[in-house]
Amino acid sequence: MSKPHPNDVLYGEGSKRFPVLPACEHYAGSAKLITKALALQSELGPIFDLTCDCEDGAATGREKEHAEMVADFLNSADNRHDRVGVRIHDRTHPHWRQDLDILISRAGERIAYIVLPKAERAADVLEQIGILDATRARYGVTREIPVHVLIETHGALREVWEIAALPHVESIDFGIMDFVSSHHGAVPGNAMISPGQFTHPLMVRAKTEISAAALAHGVVPSHNVTTEIRDTEVVGNDAERAHREFGYLRMWSIHPNQIRPIVEAMQPDYSEVEMASQIICAAQDADWGPIQHAGKLHDRASFRYYWELLQRARATGADLPAPARQRFFTEHTV
Repeated sequence: MSKPHPNDVLYGEGSKRFPVLPACEHYAGSAKLITKALALQSELGPIFDLTCDCEDGAATGREKEHAEMVADFLNSADNRHDRVGVRIHDRTHPHWRQDLDILISRAGERIAYIVLPKAERAADVLEQIGILDATRARYGVTREIPVHVLIETHGALREVWEIAALPHVESIDFGIMDFVSSHHGAVPGNAMISPGQFTHPLMVRAKTEISAAALAHGVVPSHNVTTEIRDTEVVGNDAERAHREFGYLRMWSIHPNQIRPIVEAMQPDYSEVEMASQIICAAQDADWGPIQHAGKLHDRASFRYYWELLQRARATGADLPAPARQRFFTEHTV
């Protein structure tokens, strides 16, 4: 008789599980770049998400055609892993509802998530979520479609805790460039890049507030882009600082060269992965009661930590010890 899986015993009935998302979110706006990104995702596996950009990717006057093109990509055989989302236009743009209508009517069963940009208030996000749900109902899409919210305005930062608590919200993302620009020159341009983005007090405040609000509500905090596309060491260092110092579990990519450095920087240390495997396997053998490991006591609180660490390791393509891989990642999807 098989023993209970961690997903079945470590979370209370009705409790919200923390989302397990790839550590990198790669943006592409044109058909050419989306095609290249899907080919790379097929090669590497679902260690990064692809976000098709209807906001900055669509030419003025061609918004409808662009959304239709994105829907075709979502439905194509090239979308092998169903890890493709879409950023739609912001709520002040006349085409944002059309974006939703086209995407949901044509590809509602395949879209991984919807990114909502430039909200000013939690009420703005809630309004868009309500229209998303109404659009799903109109077209008979019964599955939940997760929402990722971009924090890039003063108002959204002020209400980020309320935004993180809204239904369907899976990720809170920091849009550093628009946020810096919104300071009207009071914040220097070097606050958009390293090291300024990690040291300027207003950037530190924004990053920590977003991360804290997201994690407190069981939502993934996603770090802003790095504009450096040639020097992969810079990209990796930014991702590592975002993860180690600010608690971010995911980061944007704007060039294929950035994907691997981001994923590698977000991977858990393998020694901790090995320990997590040992602890979770021993816990399962003990029917999820308290155990001792290396002279230390562990119970369900630490079991949840190590179980989520194993899931993050798998999502980044890290090698998992055979016992954990065989026990937990064959019949169950996570």
